Amino acid sequence: MTRNMNTVLIVDDEEFNLDLIEEFLGFADIECVRAQDGQTALDILEADDIGRFSAIILDRMMPGLDGIEVIKRIKATPDLMNLPIIMQTAMARKDNMLEGLAAGAHYYLAKPYDSETLTTIVTAAVRDYARLREQQDTIRDAANSLTMMEEGTFNYRTIDEGKRLAIMLANATTAPDRVVLGLTELMINAVEHGNLGITYDEKSTLNEEGAWKDEVDRRLSQTRYKDRTVTVDFKRTVDTYVYTIRDEGDGFEWDEYMEISPERAFDTHGRGIAMAKMISFSSVEYSGKGNVVCAKLQRSDN
Repeated sequence: MTRNMNTVLIVDDEEFNLDLIEEFLGFADIECVRAQDGQTALDILEADDIGRFSAIILDRMMPGLDGIEVIKRIKATPDLMNLPIIMQTAMARKDNMLEGLAAGAHYYLAKPYDSETLTTIVTAAVRDYARLREQQDTIRDAANSLTMMEEGTFNYRTIDEGKRLAIMLANATTAPDRVVLGLTELMINAVEHGNLGITYDEKSTLNEEGAWKDEVDRRLSQTRYKDRTVTVDFKRTVDTYVYTIRDEGDGFEWDEYMEISPERAFDTHGRGIAMAKMISFSSVEYSGKGNVVCAKLQRSDN
């Protein structure tokens, strides 16, 4: 059976909320499967042997298993750990949001919200997960001979080149499905925020206007940026896979992006570095002005 990449699991103990979410998302051609408590949601996910879900919309406060406990159990399941979780809550205090983000929530929705806000967040989650699954499918089709590569140096200029290279380099490990998510994010960041100098606020505006790709293409053709490349050094040791990514940009304040902060929890982007650190690698460390990042995966962590 073919996966439907537009199916989400919505979990809420209030039937009215389930009806409202399903109605809003119906206009965006997103199919919903409903669960009225945390345990039912986990049972549905456990019984799903075709990977039909592309996101979960999860209520924070529910009887029985609350949203935080549901997230922890999902993140402890290897087949589900990359599934985007959108936490909806009336508890928008910073400490509550930090708890959800630390548990593994990818996005936040503060009640009450309108249909546009809901659709924007869910569409972003579905899109990101579809991209990840496509990369994972490509990885499964790739030759396993790359696991014999000890080290190498690679250069790329565009985001598309970076995505293809990330898939190849992920295959140099014994955990390509895990590595490809974070490696792709770090390599895309090196182009758009590094070499092309697109700031976080600029990307937010470009996303709202649907102009991000056009702006990337425009800058890639400009004299100032067109000759800039990103260099990736790969090295495999007895116990570690090491990726060192260097761009030619001016650097950035990387430390504030190492975690998904409450201030950005409602945004549709800005999670790449944190996700790389949380899911794909044992460690992610920036150095200098922020244009060099070293990502390591301990082979014992596979």
